[in-house]
Amino acid sequence: MECVPNFSTGDPKVVKAILNEIQGVKEVVLVDHIFDSYYNRLVATFLGRKEAVLKASLEASFAAVQLIDMSKHKGQHPRLGAVDVVPFIPLRNAEMRDCVELARRFAETFARSSGVPVYLYAEAATSPERRDINWVRMGEYEALAEMIRKPGREPDYGAPMFNRKSGATIVGARNIMVGFNVNLGTPDLKAAKTIAKELRKSELSPYLNTMAAYVPERNLTQIGMSLYDYRRASLSRVFEYLEDLADTQGIPIVDSEVVGAMPVVALVEVARHYLRIRNLDGGKVLEQSILRAIDPGASEKD
Repeated sequence: MECVPNFSTGDPKVVKAILNEIQGVKEVVLVDHIFDSYYNRLVATFLGRKEAVLKASLEASFAAVQLIDMSKHKGQHPRLGAVDVVPFIPLRNAEMRDCVELARRFAETFARSSGVPVYLYAEAATSPERRDINWVRMGEYEALAEMIRKPGREPDYGAPMFNRKSGATIVGARNIMVGFNVNLGTPDLKAAKTIAKELRKSELSPYLNTMAAYVPERNLTQIGMSLYDYRRASLSRVFEYLEDLADTQGIPIVDSEVVGAMPVVALVEVARHYLRIRNLDGGKVLEQSILRAIDPGASEKD
């Protein structure tokens, strides 16, 4: 299984402490992490078997609520709590129902032991509206004291009481998602927000979420995207659509970046599209061929 927890911190010392908890769990592999000051957010990606992934996610989250004070947190990324979102993703030999079970076990243990209220989202959601993380995060941390007491908005685990230091946590199960950021050659946040809004209004909107942010270290803006279905909203299609929107405002694209681990099939699609390779399938990708040689039961999506 894969777990990609998001923590509300960009403090290198806190980041190190959280990552140490993940790396301290046997049979868990930390494959990627990214953090910054403008989002003030850490995204970690790790893999392992079910029980090891559960242990690592809990240990990291317990450390985070000890070290992060949400009453002092400022950042450009939407967030609800110190441990903002903890998604579990099925990979090889795992089903979505396994991740739903894991999400509920995490939520029950974390809420009981930390006193932090927990909401379930995506495939683990307990009602249709809670599937949408934006619905759960509505008003963010600043409005949580009011929102958590509203009828129908009570947490799934824990008391419906505002936790000033830690906020609330969102936990769920979902399919693989691609985190993809595109940096624009302008510091104009208003222009970037217009582009992000247009993307949300496009035919790609059912398959992705977008936001705009200012990156002070580079004096430019960024379109941050979560591709929920990277086959219907492929990297090449999203990039070209965004490029056209930027061109209409005379804004160049500087570069792009990946957040977390990306499936090789998403990159194969980019190569197939831009290089016009007509016979590029899993058999032409050496690493996928090696995997299938080792495990004949592995599929191209592995």
